[in-house]
Amino acid sequence: MTCSFHKLILPLVLAVLLPLAGWGQGTVVLTGKISGVTVDTVAVAVREHPLDPKEQLTYARVNNKGEFSLALRVDGPTKADLVYADDVAALWLEPGTQMDVRFKANDLAGTVRFKGKGAEANSYLADFDGRFVENDGFQVLPDNINLYEPGFISFLDYRRKEEQKFLQDVSEDANVSAAFRNYVQAEVNYSYANDRLTYQDLREQVVATEGRLKMSPTYYDFLNDAGLINSPSALQNETYQEFLLNYVHHLAATAGHKKLDPDYYQVCYNLAKDKLQGDVRPIVMGRILQETFRFAHVRQSAALLENFRASVDPKNKYYPVLKADFDAHKHFAIGSPAPDFKLVSVAGDTLSLRSFAGKLVYVNFWRTTSGLSLRDLPYAQELAKKFNGQNIVFLNIALDENEPAWKQLVVSKKLSGVHVRATGGQRGPVARSYMLQEVPAYFLIAEDGTFLNTKPKRLSSRAAIDEIKESFGKAATYTSVLAPEGKN
Repeated sequence: MTCSFHKLILPLVLAVLLPLAGWGQGTVVLTGKISGVTVDTVAVAVREHPLDPKEQLTYARVNNKGEFSLALRVDGPTKADLVYADDVAALWLEPGTQMDVRFKANDLAGTVRFKGKGAEANSYLADFDGRFVENDGFQVLPDNINLYEPGFISFLDYRRKEEQKFLQDVSEDANVSAAFRNYVQAEVNYSYANDRLTYQDLREQVVATEGRLKMSPTYYDFLNDAGLINSPSALQNETYQEFLLNYVHHLAATAGHKKLDPDYYQVCYNLAKDKLQGDVRPIVMGRILQETFRFAHVRQSAALLENFRASVDPKNKYYPVLKADFDAHKHFAIGSPAPDFKLVSVAGDTLSLRSFAGKLVYVNFWRTTSGLSLRDLPYAQELAKKFNGQNIVFLNIALDENEPAWKQLVVSKKLSGVHVRATGGQRGPVARSYMLQEVPAYFLIAEDGTFLNTKPKRLSSRAAIDEIKESFGKAATYTSVLAPEGKN
């Protein structure tokens, strides 16, 4: 079971604890004590909407004795996170939960203990995480992905067998709810199914020394289980939702559709609409829409969003969140104009993005002090040689503050491609206009100056060459395959 909360990015707003009298069903009360206090607040993070990554944070102050108390409302059984400083521990909350929570400040996840109503489920959850999540031997990455098919299936079967042994105690404990049993069972079922489903693709990405594995004819037979695909009891589990998203991608790939095909996300949207049932259907379709906002043509995204509003979500449960997501990404969608700039090259020339109009542009934002960026340099050289003389420019935009060090590296290493520097580093105007969070970052810009791919394959990826080959003239092909705007 993985914790989805990584960083507190919202402003710190302390919760005002209402009197317990008058709180009806839906109340959760947590009190506790922290040994060796290091910060003066503790928080509970709850994801309120399955299509909104933001979490609702409820804070409580920790006094000088390490004691805290907080109360929050939940609509029903839900997975949450207990957050202290930079540490996170999984929580299971249900209406009526009243627990005493204790842990050491320097090791929340490893020392957390529970007493009171709801303690049994949370103790199982912490134990499960300790045995199967924190234990590297039960993880696909980094080591087990190197196994070949028989060994990988053996690893998954062994992990599932051990998890089922653990669940035997949960199933026999009358102090835990059916909702919690369903959640943990779904975690076992769908961590297995998801890891098995994504093994071939993930291995190809990670094991760079080998090509794509050819799977045995029966490898994917486990997907024929209808109960695996449509499982109402697993609805609350995010691993189940992730599995279904990957399942739809698998169906599209099996039917011969590639992610770079202009109609790829239209195909995935229709597959989810046809193959899935019940309450999970609009959630997965919404997840696919969110992918279109980032990776599909802006006109196609708008058309599919309108179709979703009219035929899938008439009660407007998901559309407002999706519309806000679309609006946030539409300026970086395929078909939207890439922000122009004027930068000075290593040779002293002033170049703009418009300087390369009519050519495919592979943009590499990098920094000479970034280890990942430096590791990709030899691959950048190889790609530039591979496409020498073709209608493509490899544009390398350095975000270095130290201009002499950047120039020296480019010149001494005789780096291929076009090299320019953007002043201000990652906080500069060019980095902000491309919404860069980290480097290296890559973009493919079409011959007409519009975004073609905002997350192309890394320079070091074996698939980068094929992806670039398929990108020539692609902007023009979108025009012939897209549905009219506003229709589907």
